[in-house]
Amino acid sequence: MAPRTDFPPIRACLFDMDGLLLDTEDIYTLCVNELLRKHKKEKFPLPWSIKAQLQGRPGPAALDIFHNWADLPITREQYKEEYYALQAQKFQFTTALPGVEELLQKLGSTRYWDLKGDATTTQDNAATTNGATQKPSQKPHRVHIALATSSHEANFRMKTNHLTELFSVFETHRRVLGDDKRIPEGRGKPLPDIYLIALKTINDSLPEGEKPITPEECLVFEDSIPGVEAGRRAGMRVVWCPHPMLKQEVDKNGDVKLVLAGLLNQAEIEQKKAQAGLTNGTTETDTEKSGEADNKEPGEIDDGWAEYLPSLIDFPYEKYGIHIPDEAVDQEPSMKETAKIDEGEVLQAVQTEVVEN
Repeated sequence: MAPRTDFPPIRACLFDMDGLLLDTEDIYTLCVNELLRKHKKEKFPLPWSIKAQLQGRPGPAALDIFHNWADLPITREQYKEEYYALQAQKFQFTTALPGVEELLQKLGSTRYWDLKGDATTTQDNAATTNGATQKPSQKPHRVHIALATSSHEANFRMKTNHLTELFSVFETHRRVLGDDKRIPEGRGKPLPDIYLIALKTINDSLPEGEKPITPEECLVFEDSIPGVEAGRRAGMRVVWCPHPMLKQEVDKNGDVKLVLAGLLNQAEIEQKKAQAGLTNGTTETDTEKSGEADNKEPGEIDDGWAEYLPSLIDFPYEKYGIHIPDEAVDQEPSMKETAKIDEGEVLQAVQTEVVEN
C-alpha cells in the first residue's frame, strides 16, 4: 500500500526505557547467562531467538517464556533470588544509549515555545529552529514527553538512581511503570494500555487552553517487538530502535516490515496462551475484557506509521513536524527550570519482583 504522508505534527513522545533509553539489555543477558552457566550449561548462552520473546513484556509473562524454555533444575523462587542479586550488582552501572541525552534535551527545550507564548512562523523563527526552514502552516509547539516502561517501580529505581538528571525530563506524574495500578491485570505490552495511559497522563496535565493530544499526534520510541505492537495498537506512530542483535534476528526471517506494522501477532499469542492457562500474567477473563480493538490488525505493511532507526543519534525532528529552538534559548532564565521530581523522593534500589524489562 502507499504509505500515509499527511500526518499531523507530533505533539507527544512516549518512551520505553530498557534497551531504548538505557543500555540494560546486555546486562539482562549477562545475568541470565551467568545463571544458565551455573545451572544448565547445555542452554548457555541465551539465544536471541528466545531473548527477543522476553523483551518488553511484563515480568510474569517473560518469566513463563524463559522457564518453559530453560527448564532449570531450581525453583522459580531461587532463580529470582539469584537473578535479583546479580541485577543489584550490575544495574548501578547502567548508562544512556547513544543519542539519548541529546534527544531528551532537545525535546525538553521545546517548552520554550510555551514560555515564549507568541511563537509564530515568520522567517526569523524558522531560522532558529535547528537550521531548518519550517512550512508556514506549522507553528512551533511544545512536545510533551512521558515514560512507559514495563519495569516495576523498584527495578526502575535500581536502574536510574544514579541518572536522576537524565530522567528529570520525565515529570513524575508522566511516568507509567509496569506495576502501575492503572494497567489492568494481564494488559502489559504488546497490548496498548500502557501507551494509552501515558498519553492520558499528558492530557490530564496540559496547560489550560491546550487541546487534548490524539494518538496519531504521538510518537512511540521502542526497541522491543512487543513494544512496537503496543504502540501500533494504540494508534500511534512508532520509531523502532532495536538492539543490533535483535535486528539481525529479525532480518534472518525478513520480518522487519511485519515488526513495523505490528503484525507478528504477539497479542494474539498471549491471548491463546491465557486461554490455555499457560501464562501467569493474563487470564481468560482478562482477555474477554480486552474488547474488539485487540482483535483488529494494528497496522498494514508499508503504511508509513512506523520506521526503523539504527540509533537515536541525529534524530530527524523535522520529519515529524518537531521544531527545536536554537541552543541559545537554554540560557534564558525561564528555561533554567527542569522537570519536577516529587519532593523528598529517594531513588534507591529495593527488592521487587524481577522483570525482564
